[in-house]
Amino acid sequence: MLTKADDFPIHQTPEPIAFSGTDRNFYDRYFFNGYTRSGDVFFAAALGVYPHLNIMDGAFSVIVDGVQHNLHVSRFLNSERLDTQVGSLSIDVVEPLHSLRVRVAENEHGIKADLTFTGRAPALKEPRFTRRNGPRTLMDLTRLTQNGTWEGWIEVKGKRIEVKSSDFVGTRDRSWGVRPIGASDAQPMVPPMEFQFFWLWAPLNFDDCITLFHVNDDEHGEPWNLSGVVCPLGRDAKSQEMDRVSYEIDYISGSRHAKSCSIFFETRKGEKTRIDLTPKFHFYMMGIGYGHPEWAHGAHKGDNAVGYEEFRLSDIKSYAPPHLHIQAISDAVMTLPDGSTRKGCGILEQMIVGPHAPSGFTDILDPAK
Repeated sequence: MLTKADDFPIHQTPEPIAFSGTDRNFYDRYFFNGYTRSGDVFFAAALGVYPHLNIMDGAFSVIVDGVQHNLHVSRFLNSERLDTQVGSLSIDVVEPLHSLRVRVAENEHGIKADLTFTGRAPALKEPRFTRRNGPRTLMDLTRLTQNGTWEGWIEVKGKRIEVKSSDFVGTRDRSWGVRPIGASDAQPMVPPMEFQFFWLWAPLNFDDCITLFHVNDDEHGEPWNLSGVVCPLGRDAKSQEMDRVSYEIDYISGSRHAKSCSIFFETRKGEKTRIDLTPKFHFYMMGIGYGHPEWAHGAHKGDNAVGYEEFRLSDIKSYAPPHLHIQAISDAVMTLPDGSTRKGCGILEQMIVGPHAPSGFTDILDPAK
């Protein structure tokens, strides 16, 4: 069960705050995204705490006029985990499990923001993620996800974007536990094991509800973590966990990115819901540190380090790292059990490395035909 304290980066184990423990790869992290319902503006922010590395880092990224702008920041943690400010980026918990504020102060790269997230539905705890590579723990973490609206403003190179809750929706998550961070382990596993990771995540916003879907498959296509949820709006709304969850994905030829994706939910009563996703453009997760060659999560950059890059989305032709991990801004159409439909929007996050039999992938990065 979640408590208010779970919205603060003070966890010691992959459990909600109840026990304490230790692991070199322990982390505590905020993630946010936001977008217009039409998809013409997208932004994301993240802040990570790595107690055993004594590092805090973060990033703010925004796509406007077809250009992705990425601001990276990092500092020494100095063991103070509740000081959630790093460089020009700060995160404030306004009301635990309901409202948070993201700010980017004046900086040399011309990216500023003052944004407040408010939940449209409750924060929902996902099934615990535990994955081992032989005897070594690769992942062991808890995550909560919440869909909401945004209010405030963003400024990009002097261009101000007014953010209104009537038009800007999005998702935040909080995760804590163990996963690879910082420098790679100096002693590799023996015998060597081929890396494989298949991940799809689709938090979606509709006018009268939100839906959540995620799947981790092994190389055979068997899910080791799978969830589908439908939840009406309201902070005290009761979510419904689906009894059966599946998906179908059609890839862009020559890549590992989705051309389209369909999600299938079924309740214990046999009521079936279908959600069809049509990606419009990609947000590259390297913009907030995922797989970034220089600004990876927990990387030792020195105290008070700042970095920036920008690129035009149309210039990215590769699906390989660091452009493999994406969130595809997508239109969504939900077909309910009675045959009626709802239009919505959201993202389809994709991170697919290594073999995956249902997709026809047999090697580390072989593309779809």
